[in-house]
Amino acid sequence: MRGILQAVWRLVKSFFSKWANIAFENIALRHQLAVLQRSVERPKIHRRDRILWSWLLRLWPRWQSVLLIVRPETVIGWHKQGFKLYWRWKSRAKQGRPCIERDIRDLIRRMSRENPTWGAPRIQSELRLLGHEVADSTVARYMVRQRKPPSQTWRTFLANHMKQTAAIDFFTVPTVTFRVLFCFIVLMGCPRFMCHTL
Repeated sequence: MRGILQAVWRLVKSFFSKWANIAFENIALRHQLAVLQRSVERPKIHRRDRILWSWLLRLWPRWQSVLLIVRPETVIGWHKQGFKLYWRWKSRAKQGRPCIERDIRDLIRRMSRENPTWGAPRIQSELRLLGHEVADSTVARYMVRQRKPPSQTWRTFLANHMKQTAAIDFFTVPTVTFRVLFCFIVLMGCPRFMCHTL
């Protein structure tokens, strides 16, 4: 029985002595940091220090309670910078499709020039028959754009089709004698007005 009590006492003593060692070490380290903070105006902080504090900010909720050498706003700024760098690296420009050979590009241009009614799918199928696998979007990119004739303006359209156009309107007009006149107007291509009262 006495041996069991001695073993338990030793266990409790070792537990409290370990705790006491940690507490004393913590006090000593905090005191040294306070002395350094009083004597050193601006400590040198390396990139690895910033990375460590940025990770502590994310992993440990009580990180501000032990922070002495810099302000918490500085650590938050480091974390934002790291986040920006990460997303810049994550969204960097990726390599796209390799450029196709010059002779295939010239062939696409020649086929589209000599066959103006062919679209990109038709040229793509013709290239496939020749043994060239090219995407539809790539064919569309290298096709020669056919110049379309300029479309006529609205004024030109009206001048060309004035004889075939007609405008119609129907409305009422109250008179001085409180009668209601019903008017039906037809405007033809030639400048003629027809007004009928019903």
